[in-house]
Amino acid sequence: MTTLFVNACIRGERSRTLRLCREYLEGLEDVQEVNLVDLKLPALYDVDFVDHRAKLEADGKLDDPMFDLAKQFAEADEIVIGAPYWDLSFPAALKVYIEHVSVCEVTFHYTEDSRCEGLCKAKRLVYLTTGGGPVKPTNFGYEYLCGIAKMFGIPETAFACAEFLDVVGIDVEAKMAEALEEVAALKAAR
Repeated sequence: MTTLFVNACIRGERSRTLRLCREYLEGLEDVQEVNLVDLKLPALYDVDFVDHRAKLEADGKLDDPMFDLAKQFAEADEIVIGAPYWDLSFPAALKVYIEHVSVCEVTFHYTEDSRCEGLCKAKRLVYLTTGGGPVKPTNFGYEYLCGIAKMFGIPETAFACAEFLDVVGIDVEAKMAEALEEVAALKAAR
């Protein structure tokens, strides 16, 4: 079983979110990591780039290296996304990555009756995050990823977080321990 770990933990090894991810991934044998900090993907705002990509898609030239990330995403058996909770969502690097893996005829396609149908093998997408304040009441990042999972044909999503980590007087390690228990429950449900 291949697990794709999409690492959007901008602070690297100092990241509390990465700590949750490492716990979840511990013991898995086939983990492919995509580190978005190292990858430095370009945002899809350059019209020439977007036009070139659209032409490749329209011509069925999906063997272009531009689509390698989408193929990797589509072939994974499980997707794990780790990203800090920023501005009710996640860092822009993750949105840019999702734009790069959203490729018609690789991660999804349209049927003859105009329905979007997912093409991904993954049975589950797991989203792990940490936040300085409350996360669970307004986690638009997770809601967005649930929509993407549905679009890509991934039937199950799961979520764990450590929240309130920057609140004055909070026992950060106690909050992390609670989140690590959530992570352990997700691991057990694999």
